[in-house]
Amino acid sequence: MGHWWYRNIVEPGKLPMLLALISFVLSFLVTRTITRLIRAGRGPFRNVTPGGVHVHHVVPGVVLVIVGGFGAIGSTNHSIGGLISAVLFGLGAGLVLDEFALILHLDDVYWSEQGRKSVEIVVLTAALVALVLGGFLPFGVNDLTLEERQNRGLVVINTALNFFIALVALWKGKPRTALLGTVIPFVALIGAVRLARPGSPYARRFYANRPKARAKAGLRAFHHDRRWAVPRRKFQDWIGGAPDPAGAPATAPPPGPGTAPEDDTAPGPGPR
Repeated sequence: MGHWWYRNIVEPGKLPMLLALISFVLSFLVTRTITRLIRAGRGPFRNVTPGGVHVHHVVPGVVLVIVGGFGAIGSTNHSIGGLISAVLFGLGAGLVLDEFALILHLDDVYWSEQGRKSVEIVVLTAALVALVLGGFLPFGVNDLTLEERQNRGLVVINTALNFFIALVALWKGKPRTALLGTVIPFVALIGAVRLARPGSPYARRFYANRPKARAKAGLRAFHHDRRWAVPRRKFQDWIGGAPDPAGAPATAPPPGPGTAPEDDTAPGPGPR
């Protein structure tokens, strides 16, 4: 075990990335647990509202990301400072991406349908980092042999080609496929060669005068969504909690990390 750990984690310099990934996942899970407890009215946690202004946990998240990022830049990989910076960066990234939907919409959509984007981006980020940690390099550079990697021209061409394929998949309205395709090239290739999703920039440009292609793309998207939408929603609800029903009154914002119970007389919104 010790030999495997050294050869696969320590020697390649992947220990900071592993620590960042673990702290990232734990930060997200702990934060979601706290917000779900507040929403249910259980536990000692309450929203942080100093002076009546709610402090979203994206705020301390940004601080931790900045401290951890600059700390990592100024440290060597395996120094104590570098490892601590990696942990701080992972903790902050978990807090920030847990409120990704809030940043995207500039509104408190934490428990709404739009809030599902936060769970989705966290899962995608964790999957991508885990793939890189496991040896997959962005844009398929890992597919090259050692001799090919020594040829900088081949590396540049391979990277540019895979980046272009990922952009085509994104153009066709498949952001998840494009993102995963930056690490696993054949995933982006599948998204690039198949029909575009209705409403995507590609579909508006090339399907406008092709009713058959437009109808076929709509039918394929319908069957795909019918097959995968329910399992995906159940998975997101299991991780992050089910959103409020449509038309339900807005709930209070989520807490920051490590919040303490509020005084009963303190002003501020009620629990989620």
